[in-house]
Order: sequence, then structure tokens, then C-alpha cells
Amino acid sequence: MFKMMGNIFKNLVSKPATRMYPFVKREPFENSRGHISGCDIDKCIFCGICQRKCPADAIVVDKAEKSWEIDQFRCVICNACTEACPKKCIISSSTHKTSQYNKDTLKVIQAEKPTEGVGKDA
Repeated sequence: MFKMMGNIFKNLVSKPATRMYPFVKREPFENSRGHISGCDIDKCIFCGICQRKCPADAIVVDKAEKSWEIDQFRCVICNACTEACPKKCIISSSTHKTSQYNKDTLKVIQAEKPTEGVGKDA
């Protein structure tokens, strides 16, 4: 019993062994994988290689619609898509994202470029 009391008093006066997580966050390790934060749609050629290389089937590429979509809940953060992309347009962040929604998807659609001279009054 005296040994246990010694441990109790020692723990009461010493600092905590862990971080106070929400307030003190650890810096990510070097070369750590975070989440896929998007796709540079201007560089993307919509080849679909990232979709085929994704082991979790989290990426959907639609060449006709010129859209690129990732389901963050299905993503296993392996970064196989970023390594396989020939244009290196998939953006990977080194930090982890906390999801707040039931369906956490990121969809990027390439905007049509306006044609010059259309709709201008001369």
C-alpha cells in the first residue's frame, strides 16, 4: 500500500506523459503521408490512371465531363495515385484532415474556357 501511495504522489506532482492533444499538436514526421487535398485540374489530362491504381476505388475520373472526384472516407492514404499520375497533378498534403460530414468527397470539374468575341457588341 505504501508503494502505491508513493506512485500516486509522484504522478500528482509530475508533468503529464502525453500531449494535451487538441491544444498541442505534434508536427508531422518527415515524408509522412497525409490526405489527398485535390487535383490541379488545369494540368490533368483525365487519363484515369489514378483511378485504376487506387486500391480502395476512391477516385472517379470522368473524361467526358472533365471531372475528378475522390471519396475521402474510402481513401487509405497509400498515395499510389500521386505516384502513378503522369502529370503529377494530384496534390497530397502532409497533414491529416479531420472529416466532419457523413459523405466527405472532393469533386473538381474543369471549367469551360470562354470563347473570345462571343457576346460582345461591336
